[in-house]
Amino acid sequence: MKPRRELILGGQRSGKSRRGEMLAADWLAASSDHRALLLATARAEDDEMRARIERHRSDRAARVPALETVEEPLALAAAIGLRSDPRTLVLVDCLTLWLTHRLMPAPGWPVSTDDEVEAASAELVDAVRAAKGPLVLVGNEIGLGVVPLGPQVRRFVDALGRLNQQVAAACDRVTLMVAGLPLPLKGDA
Repeated sequence: MKPRRELILGGQRSGKSRRGEMLAADWLAASSDHRALLLATARAEDDEMRARIERHRSDRAARVPALETVEEPLALAAAIGLRSDPRTLVLVDCLTLWLTHRLMPAPGWPVSTDDEVEAASAELVDAVRAAKGPLVLVGNEIGLGVVPLGPQVRRFVDALGRLNQQVAAACDRVTLMVAGLPLPLKGDA
């Protein structure tokens, strides 16, 4: 039986991470043989982000105590390949930060070329398709507003839109979160 893959998209504070955690909790509750693992892509580059990450850790530990966390900001495809297992649900949170680290990194980190982003995105989509167990990916939908000012931000919005389309095509289910409500876009409910 093919493992289920779901992409959860939404804006800031839409409930997308919480939905991913809920799916992980449901998976864990379904069998004592099940495990759940979060691949976290955030990097603590400043005090606000460090506080945000710590708040997320604390909240997550209260909601889904058995959810193991591995921090992986860049080598996401390899981490999915290494960690995916029929009894382990892998939750990736989030694709947007993974892409941010490549296109708009913190000072001292290299900026990826368009070819490098395209290759890394293709590698990620291949890992999604090859996952041996259930996989839930969280990402932002940011292309609903006005065209951003500045070439760097437009490049990022375009790259994220392409990534979201590619990952959505590789997933069995795609859900858009709005105001905490899941809106199915692809696949069964």
